Amino acid sequence: MPAPVRRRDVLKSVAAGLTLMSVGSPAVFAQPKTIRFLNAEPGRDSVRALRVAAAEYEKKFGVKVVIDTVPPDDAYNKLQSSIAAGAPYDVGTLAFAGHVLLLAQAGKLVPLTKLVKKNTWGPNILFPVNGENYWYPYDYNFCWMYYRKDLYQQKGLKVPTTWDQMAENCKALTEGGKFGVGHPVGGNAATQWMSIGYMWADGVRLLDNNFKLIADNAEMKPKMIAYLDFMKKMSPSMPPGMTQALFGTVLGQYSGGQIAHAPYAGRLIEVLEDKAPDLVAKTGFFMYPDSAGKGSAVNHGYDGWVVLNTPMQDESLKFMEWFIENHYINFLHSAPLHFQPPRMDVYDDIRWRAHPMVEKHADLVAFMKSMLTRKDIAIRSIDTEGPTVDLRPGKMFESFAICDAIQNVLYKGMPSAEAVDLMSAKYRAVLPAA
Repeated sequence: MPAPVRRRDVLKSVAAGLTLMSVGSPAVFAQPKTIRFLNAEPGRDSVRALRVAAAEYEKKFGVKVVIDTVPPDDAYNKLQSSIAAGAPYDVGTLAFAGHVLLLAQAGKLVPLTKLVKKNTWGPNILFPVNGENYWYPYDYNFCWMYYRKDLYQQKGLKVPTTWDQMAENCKALTEGGKFGVGHPVGGNAATQWMSIGYMWADGVRLLDNNFKLIADNAEMKPKMIAYLDFMKKMSPSMPPGMTQALFGTVLGQYSGGQIAHAPYAGRLIEVLEDKAPDLVAKTGFFMYPDSAGKGSAVNHGYDGWVVLNTPMQDESLKFMEWFIENHYINFLHSAPLHFQPPRMDVYDDIRWRAHPMVEKHADLVAFMKSMLTRKDIAIRSIDTEGPTVDLRPGKMFESFAICDAIQNVLYKGMPSAEAVDLMSAKYRAVLPAA
């Protein structure tokens, strides 16, 4: 996907899910050999990769595959509307495990378990529902930190392994109209993807294995307070206006030389190669550090495809099996560093490794793969908290309670302990209705 996007309103999704339950069997298409594929990767190269595959499939098998493309944030609503209208898409793209769960529970998805089991996968990516796999992942969207190696060298700085070191480095690089780091702090998805990795690294959990909120218990509340205090310490090193910052804001700030650290996924290097090639060799990367130098983390993100329960499901399954065998890697190459493979075999596949960007940035690729193999790396996100895929973490994500806590501490002078209490109360307000 071009950039991680705001998860759709899960409260509305629940209502939509109930609507899906009541929708009758869809009408059979007038052209039974046409597969309708809803793509949510609007990048030019990604659309081209799908259309080329569709044309080849039609030429070989006589089955037409129509590719419709929408922005990622619109994908679930588009799928839902097509089902309600009695003309559902046959294949769709989703970026939120809760939406996979809703559609699977409504009987609108076809299991992809046999297809999924053909390969070995990285951690926390399959999100099974009652023992079945209902989606086929094509990328991780992890978020980590980038930094200016040249500026570090000039200042004699070392890659930080603690929060204090990170804050001091950012302070040292804030001068002359330039800033140390760009972290979104508004009430949005960007903040929850790009600015909270530090607390995951420090061992924060929001829910226990019974989906009970524990953010303010005796173990977690001190960790949450420490994280908010750290963000307060970092705030003077951020550019003004970060409450309004979104994903693209940080890309522009870093590629424009305004900030020395930027949180992002592989897309940042792709942007630099295109917009600021002089910064490519000057850019390094590290994972979010913890407070004591003992742990590190990345913020989770993911995308995948689903096959819907339609009269064309058998043909759709045949197409997906053929597509994955013959064009999966081609599709990953449409965003070669941003589409981080969730399949472990891809990292050793000479076809994938042959892409010039993958070859050039072998150090970054090795760094990305290490996230999947090291046992000391926390991979977490608000919407995947808890032991299994569930709607409750999604509701917490949509409440933006952590964003409120950050703003209360940074801009309203609220004590961090009080901000944690208000955040927890807001989370509890949405949990009972899950």
